Amino acid sequence: MSRSSSDSDHHDTITYQNTPKFKSVFHSVIGNGLVSDVLLWRNTRLSASILLGVTAIWSLFEVYEYNFVSLLCHIFILGMLIIYITYTMAKYTQWDLPDFEEITIPESTFKWLYRKTNQLLLKFYYTASGEDLTRFFLTMTSFWIISVIGSHFSSLNLLYLCFLCIEILPALYERYENDVNHLVSKGIRDMKLLVEQFGTKFLDKIPKGQIKERKRN
Repeated sequence: MSRSSSDSDHHDTITYQNTPKFKSVFHSVIGNGLVSDVLLWRNTRLSASILLGVTAIWSLFEVYEYNFVSLLCHIFILGMLIIYITYTMAKYTQWDLPDFEEITIPESTFKWLYRKTNQLLLKFYYTASGEDLTRFFLTMTSFWIISVIGSHFSSLNLLYLCFLCIEILPALYERYENDVNHLVSKGIRDMKLLVEQFGTKFLDKIPKGQIKERKRN
């Protein structure tokens, strides 16, 4: 093996060892609890049910061309009929009347959404500030790729594609963590080299005027 090849392998090893633990960042994004269990397929039945449900809704709109307003109204009609039948039967039988005050969305759900939204906004602001040029260019490139892909899909198909990525990719990452971390570390290293070369070839060649010193009185 040549010296340059061995140096490159050694540099890859050092870069990989010095790369931050993507798993900890990954788990900090998805959090713990029910959401992580669904995304990582720890609760197989629930994850499969959500996947089948969203696929069925996508099929209704995209394949059978069902109208969204009609579907929403039919869902409300069905829900009202179920509540009416349940409430009526409870009146004339020994069933206890349902307590509608218990049918509420947990406050923890809103807190989780509020916390995650703020975290995303802070990360977006930090990335857009350009403090980390590698992250800045990677994010810009990702948005551009998504925009190109989105131009070839309808909004519904794009949302369904994003859902499939969110539903499947986290579980695949946890299974093939070492391989993904190695590829990401190499990608970050190549991006840093590209940014350095861009700065050397173009930014350093921009002529800079001489700064005149102020005369002191």
